[in-house]
Amino acid sequence: MVQIGRRSLLGALGVGMSSVSGCLGSSDAGAESGSIDGGSDGSTGSVAEGPPTVERSLPAAYTAEELAAASRSGGPPPDGIPAIEDPQFAEATDPPALLDDGDPVFGVVLDGEAKAYPQSVLVWHEIANDVIAGTPVSVTYCPLTGTAQGFHRGETTFGVSGQLINANLVMFDRATGARWPQMLATRITGDDPGDHLKEFRVVWTTWERWRSAHPETVVLTDDTGFARNYGSDPYGGYNPRSGYYADDSLLFPPLAEDDRLAPKTVVIGMRSANGAVAVRKETLREERIIEFDLDAVRHAAVYDGSLDTGYVYRPRDGAESDGTDGADLETATLSWEDGDVVVDGSVHAPDSLPFEREIAFDAMWFAWYGYYPMTDLHR
Repeated sequence: MVQIGRRSLLGALGVGMSSVSGCLGSSDAGAESGSIDGGSDGSTGSVAEGPPTVERSLPAAYTAEELAAASRSGGPPPDGIPAIEDPQFAEATDPPALLDDGDPVFGVVLDGEAKAYPQSVLVWHEIANDVIAGTPVSVTYCPLTGTAQGFHRGETTFGVSGQLINANLVMFDRATGARWPQMLATRITGDDPGDHLKEFRVVWTTWERWRSAHPETVVLTDDTGFARNYGSDPYGGYNPRSGYYADDSLLFPPLAEDDRLAPKTVVIGMRSANGAVAVRKETLREERIIEFDLDAVRHAAVYDGSLDTGYVYRPRDGAESDGTDGADLETATLSWEDGDVVVDGSVHAPDSLPFEREIAFDAMWFAWYGYYPMTDLHR
């Protein structure tokens, strides 16, 4: 597997280092600077609690100490890639001028409020600290691993530490300075590491698809308070795919390697108490429903054609259904019909099957396998 330096990649792309200073090195004047060991909350300087965490069991291939030892500088210092702290939004009927229909956006719906975060903006910031439906959240994106994930942040905010593990963004919360690798959603520093962030689903889709599915959505603009060339991606492009996103070169070595798929093949990954699974996205597009056992528990991955995404389901605790059709995933019959999923004769939208929906997200295969070498792969 080819690994090249960050300067070599940018040179091959014809991008000067000065044009990506906010993404890869220095911050603007006025951008927050801090240490991952600091205790500021990013606003008043008063001591605040860290982000809310949840009791959950996730598969782990490495100890916190091993992960901390694998941490390496990605180039910039803490907050050298400045998070968006005061996001501004536009209506779907008046979107940013640089946003094309085929451009990727990261869509979120919380408590009925829909928002879209263009990849072209977040590639320069990686974290947007926002409030959705009254809930403080952080929408995060790592361009090197192709992962967009959402976290509840409570009274604190997240920043970009400048460190990478497995080529993946390592966040820090400004209340405690603790480090949280994005894909793991797990604290790896501080006393008794291992806390897990409270997550919510972020959908990787296109602006046209998201706007069609959620016409009431608002969309993040490039009015961020920072001077960036939001019309140019420092790593390449997705519409069409080019540069780093289109070849097999890696800027940083993964924690583990597997050649069953090309390194940057997009998979939909899910991890839970039952284990970890990766479903090749193109395979899910073709088959639409993939059923599998994980730790002897029946699961199903289903395709959503309207958003070009997928969802992973497991049986509800105690095999309880939503009370409408008595469905039990262990014994249910699933089939595809005109974009919907038929469960024992009852029709459901792909995102609302009568089972427990797990958190799943798009990822590049090399990064998913690097963190979860025990993963089951469906290709």
